[in-house]
Amino acid sequence: MVQPRKGISAVDLGCGTGELTARLKKYLPDSVVIGVDSSPQMLEHAREFETDGLHFQQSRIEDFSGSFDLIFSHAAIHWVADHASLLHRFFTMLKPGGQLAVQLPSNSNHPAMSAIRYVAAEEPFVTELHGWHQPLHVLALDQYADILYNEGGKEITIFEKVYPHVLPDVDALAEWTSATAMLPYLERLNEPMKQQFLSRYKEVLSERFTTTPIFFGFKRILFSALRQ
Repeated sequence: MVQPRKGISAVDLGCGTGELTARLKKYLPDSVVIGVDSSPQMLEHAREFETDGLHFQQSRIEDFSGSFDLIFSHAAIHWVADHASLLHRFFTMLKPGGQLAVQLPSNSNHPAMSAIRYVAAEEPFVTELHGWHQPLHVLALDQYADILYNEGGKEITIFEKVYPHVLPDVDALAEWTSATAMLPYLERLNEPMKQQFLSRYKEVLSERFTTTPIFFGFKRILFSALRQ
């Protein structure tokens, strides 16, 4: 959805290890691109891609500011609260005629994802986590459409897409989620409790997915708009 343009300023919010930011830079010739992430570990990898016109810096998405022709974010803003306020900030950061292009997971109701919350609500995990659950910030498609329109966006494109993945078994599914949606839970547990959480999670997955291979349809929301 990103419009190819030359000589613009762009930011990749939640750039992670920088591979996609480097691809974005190649897609935008003669442009200045900044990758932003809150994780020093991610940025350590990302700096391998630094070149003239491609740089990285540490910041939380909700704290970052600046003025850009393109604000890009891939699989990141679902960790950030209050998307109405967040998208308003993005529009204030866009130059006239600038583009916002965002992708974010919208899969929280998938059985593999709800199983994480199910296990976290059981003992001993609910006590170890002090009742904590990862807040769910993702809105519905029509809510994003309303926000983009109310911010004065034009040429609005918004849709939800299912990305099909076929995984061999529950171990593979658990490995996938342990690096994404489950990670905030695991980070709050000591090592023995992490292993116990994963073991119990795999038990729940085995109850929910009784045949192999497992079809894992991962939903994502994609949207784009231009600032007038």
